[in-house]
Amino acid sequence: MSTSYINETVVENYRDAFTKALFKNVIVVVLCISINYINVALIQTFCKHQIFYMNPRYILFFHLVLNDMIQVTLTVILFVSSYIFFQINVSVCCVLILLALFATENTPLNLACMAVECYIAICIPLRHVQICTVKRTLMLIGLIWMTSMLSVLPDLFISLATIPLDFFHSRVFCLRETVFQNPHIIKKRDITYIVYLVIVWFIIFFTYFKILFTAKTASQDATKARNTIILHGFQVLLCMSIYAEPLLRQVLQQWFPKNYSDSLFACYILFQILPRAISPIVYGVRDKTYRKYLKRYLLCKMSP
Repeated sequence: MSTSYINETVVENYRDAFTKALFKNVIVVVLCISINYINVALIQTFCKHQIFYMNPRYILFFHLVLNDMIQVTLTVILFVSSYIFFQINVSVCCVLILLALFATENTPLNLACMAVECYIAICIPLRHVQICTVKRTLMLIGLIWMTSMLSVLPDLFISLATIPLDFFHSRVFCLRETVFQNPHIIKKRDITYIVYLVIVWFIIFFTYFKILFTAKTASQDATKARNTIILHGFQVLLCMSIYAEPLLRQVLQQWFPKNYSDSLFACYILFQILPRAISPIVYGVRDKTYRKYLKRYLLCKMSP
């Protein structure tokens, strides 16, 4: 019996009561609206001022915020639809899952690129303008998306090659495991996540210690950059904890089978929503320049 069948059977047998389901959905939708409202304000602030879209650091930040909006919106659609419809068409589920996975895997890569930009600005300041250009930043964002696609799209191709096409016209409870069931996909996913984990954490630690060494003998900007890298690391930790989510879900399913839907909800909030709530705080509030223009934007919106 496949893991995907077990997951779906457990969820079906222990579906939430109406009150609990309503409570969970209200929490998720309120969080989604709140995060996206703040992110829209950040995006509009970015678009209205040339100082931001000519700066590689803010371009990467803009991409991070836009990517978070896509990820939060898609995962909330999946979450709410799982309660309204319970089972949805496999083809529709595939599209939503793939797009959500692209956005999810983009985030740690984007944070690693932002850490490298901080390192160049502090440790190689004379070459920062030459290395970090707008054109190269846009190419880097394209490379981030290409890397995520190369990581995720093989799941679809393997499924198309090994699963009867009739399956894609059926209806399932929409999880990655129920759509992409082949055991080779699980092994490929685990290997990919380990590679991601090693590369991204190497970049975070390398840039942090380089900036830490510079901060001992340099300006206040280096100290601020060091603190920013720490926050990068914390956010990456939250984002990349999703790589441990499948294993955690299996453990929770074995330990608390009757509360499996509650376990899925807790994992969703911790691994999908919480990391996306941090970006506006870390970058939109801490950065003096962005904070100044964001205040202007909010004051203009509040004034009659």
